[in-house]
Amino acid sequence: MTLRFDVLSSDGAARCGQLTLRHGVVETPAFMPVGTYGTVKAMSPEELAGLGAQIVLGNTFHLMLRPGPKVIAAHGGLHRFMNWRRPILTDSGGFQVFSLAKLRRIDEAGVRFRSPIDGSEVQLTPEISMDVQRVLGSDIVMAFDDCTAYPATHEAARLSMERSMRWVGRCRDHYAREGAPGALFGIVQGGMYGDLRRASLEALLELGLPGLAVGGLAVGEPEPERLRVLEELVPYMPAALPRYLMGVGRPEDIVQAVLRGIDMFDCVMPTRHARNGHLFTSTGVINIRNAVHQEDTGPVDPACGCYTCTHYSRSYLRHLDRCNEILGSRLGTIHNLHFYLDLMARIRASIAAGGFRAFARDYLATRQAATAAMA
Repeated sequence: MTLRFDVLSSDGAARCGQLTLRHGVVETPAFMPVGTYGTVKAMSPEELAGLGAQIVLGNTFHLMLRPGPKVIAAHGGLHRFMNWRRPILTDSGGFQVFSLAKLRRIDEAGVRFRSPIDGSEVQLTPEISMDVQRVLGSDIVMAFDDCTAYPATHEAARLSMERSMRWVGRCRDHYAREGAPGALFGIVQGGMYGDLRRASLEALLELGLPGLAVGGLAVGEPEPERLRVLEELVPYMPAALPRYLMGVGRPEDIVQAVLRGIDMFDCVMPTRHARNGHLFTSTGVINIRNAVHQEDTGPVDPACGCYTCTHYSRSYLRHLDRCNEILGSRLGTIHNLHFYLDLMARIRASIAAGGFRAFARDYLATRQAATAAMA
């Protein structure tokens, strides 16, 4: 068995559980730090584990281009290549192809695109994506899909969704052909249209996949649209399957999605924000580059117990950033990842205690007030 999912407790639509995979157990709701090239930027595997990361995300598209499947195969897979002993989920490459709109050509076979590295033409199909992910040895493998742009007409979203459903069938057939080392998740598409989302879900359920993701969100749509899609879709997603919302997002977005029954998340925001001087705190996001922090001897967040906050001041972090010192990015990343992973631990605890809805109400009110104060 490559995947087992047990729901342990719930509070309304929110639930906490255990996802058992080949390389270990993941407690849900879970946040997956993004390790696009086989590394979470600025972090060693030991540091990630110390922060509480139970699973990381790698990217098929980028690893296919650099260093290539042959190199990773020589190491016995991505786990050994990057020295990460816990579970790995790999994206299929569909979203990265989506982001190359001016460099790609999509047809029924798959996608041809110009490599962002050297401009050479590269092909990515459902079968190729599965072959690369088999080499990577991922615990969770994502189906290759056609990510629908926003905005899109109903007809455009329908054609895109139906192509994705044909592709996921090819993914399943090809991946299972030689014995699948990981669990294949299907991705629900359909843009902002409830009827298309339901049709996509029904097509995926017919394939009997062990997990489901919601794709095509976090692509520029307003927050109310994203929440509406989740409210219309998630109640129809089987409770026995893990539910993964791809690419989301801000801490408040995660809380909102957990309220609606989502179990898994990923986003580059904590690491990317850290490299750009934006640090998450219990009272909002601060920009460490602002002059107000120049002589501030206090921690980034007095309420935080991470390594950065217990050893360094805002003033020092601003100094490192202004001098372009690598340590500044590392310390910021440690703090932001701790913030996210600690949030997930508190979410799980509040669900288990039956108090998540109250926790979410208070948390969202605090974030809203912080955003208003900084506006």
